[in-house]
Amino acid sequence: MSPEQLHNLYAYSSDVEQAIKKLEALLTKPTRSLIGLTGGPGSGKSTLATYLSARMEELHPNQVVCLSMDGFHFPKQTLKQWPNATEAFAKRGAPWTFDSAAFMDKTRTLKALYQQQDTKWPSFDHQLGDPVDNDIRIPKEAKIILIEGLYLLHDKDGWQGCADLLDQHWFLDTPLELAIEQLAKRHMKAWGFTHEQAMARIQQSDSLNAHTVLASKSGADWYLTV
Repeated sequence: MSPEQLHNLYAYSSDVEQAIKKLEALLTKPTRSLIGLTGGPGSGKSTLATYLSARMEELHPNQVVCLSMDGFHFPKQTLKQWPNATEAFAKRGAPWTFDSAAFMDKTRTLKALYQQQDTKWPSFDHQLGDPVDNDIRIPKEAKIILIEGLYLLHDKDGWQGCADLLDQHWFLDTPLELAIEQLAKRHMKAWGFTHEQAMARIQQSDSLNAHTVLASKSGADWYLTV
């Protein structure tokens, strides 16, 4: 979405305005703050995180960086070597298809490197379907790191202890039916699917992941809607 489209989408959301105020309050702290934004597939968390980052850049330049856990998908070349490779590709996006250990190791460094040195974070190339190592620079002076992802509150499949690495947990509480429909539209646009094909793909993997995310919802500090 363009900046204007994002503004129109969130301009009248009281929860988005409250999110900005919460981020501004964290700027007064002497240490770096790590905020987790969790939500199910299709909930809109990536779009919201992008907007919050852009809005904070307008208000407080160079203070907020938005990251995603998507860069920690296991690469396709790695999945091909697994004994259950066929299942891994079919279920890609499930908790166990991410390198949770690498994600947590990288997240642990973020606080220590505040005002000490810049660091790097992987991105995810949706055209290639693979992560890109060290693609995002995190300036040492950035006061707030906003990380969006599915499993930041999950406590199984190698994600145990992840929640403890973040200072606050926000949960984007989009109704499941709406999130699924938004996800279907995304699949239709990205791959030229019919609605029926998109829903079949969602039932194969995304729907299961959505319920996994919802099961961790109680661990959030704040629930917001947009």
